[in-house]
Amino acid sequence: MDKRQLKFNSKAIHGGQAPDKAYGAVMPPIYQTSTYAQTTPGGHMGYMYSRSANPTRTALEDSLASIENGTFGMAFGSGIAAIDAVMKLMNPGDEVIATSDIYGGSYRIFRKIYEKYGVVFHFVGMQDLEEIKAKVNSNTKLIWVETPTNPMMNIVDIKRVSQLAKKHHILFAVDNTFATPYLQLPLDLGADIVMHSATKYLGGHSDVVLGALVVKDKDLADQLYFIQNASGAICGPMDSFLVLRGIKTLHVRMQRHCENGRAVAQFLADHPKIDKVYWPGFPDHPNHEVAKEQMKDFGAMISFVPKGGDYQDAIKIVERLQLFTLAESLGGVESLAGHPASMSHSGIPKEEREKSGVVDAMIRLSVGIEDSDDLIADLRRAIEH
Repeated sequence: MDKRQLKFNSKAIHGGQAPDKAYGAVMPPIYQTSTYAQTTPGGHMGYMYSRSANPTRTALEDSLASIENGTFGMAFGSGIAAIDAVMKLMNPGDEVIATSDIYGGSYRIFRKIYEKYGVVFHFVGMQDLEEIKAKVNSNTKLIWVETPTNPMMNIVDIKRVSQLAKKHHILFAVDNTFATPYLQLPLDLGADIVMHSATKYLGGHSDVVLGALVVKDKDLADQLYFIQNASGAICGPMDSFLVLRGIKTLHVRMQRHCENGRAVAQFLADHPKIDKVYWPGFPDHPNHEVAKEQMKDFGAMISFVPKGGDYQDAIKIVERLQLFTLAESLGGVESLAGHPASMSHSGIPKEEREKSGVVDAMIRLSVGIEDSDDLIADLRRAIEH
């Protein structure tokens, strides 16, 4: 059987995988070793040193490539380490066009690390392709997209951006963390690189930090593998095992995440004390039609703003929550609440945050897989207290 032809639910469990060759273990063993015996200098069984490659990490990387319909997967110590590897493809004077309402950690590494090495960044609202076109020039080497964006849940048309990137021979990368390959396949829509903070939905249990890249092109893969090995920001075998285990239930978790996300978003939209709700599943959401076209469902990430709210109102609501945990991160089986202005996006200057709509009163939810009635009851108590 050609496992490349499997449907997603089967790929999540079997894609790129085979029983272990040594003893037939169904799950890839955790090869907790730094080095490997050689019969003669250079004579080995495919592995020499675990920074360069480790069998457990290889199993994860093969799985990542499979579920993203890619050819080559790379696993890193964190999502930011994966972004860092992509940025190391840039040279001084190169220009990068990035989503304006971007994850704070991505903004930080772009502006605080790579800008001082001469890489130029432009942050634009990518819902309108004209905004991107206006920044393209002969120095543009990378377009970096989040969709849905963090935390505004804006939708970027991957196919149209891909067409623009290809026309100008620009590398095109998509952060697919919020959607996951269950909902969206950027490589199939024309992206060159897919990036994940696998800490989130791919791991799914809030027990591991890990990042990933997936590509189709061998030359690009070779460059990124070189950077992965030379820079050394790899993940360990235990972390690889945990994310591989998480991927095997991604499809069933995402189904419940989406069901609960829909219910919570509708509750918030109907509540008289809530002013704005950001979730791409609403028909009046900007680019909802694009979301319908490129996504299988609309996910479980939701942002909202209390009516007439300010910073203190948002803080009071998140502090009253009992079932939603006030914490950084997202994508675990448990529901989390965050305050972007003081947490995930605190590294972005207030003026820059508010330009893209990230106001001090905004609350971001990662809706888990608990019973939706319990989640709604928790929100109601916190909002109406």
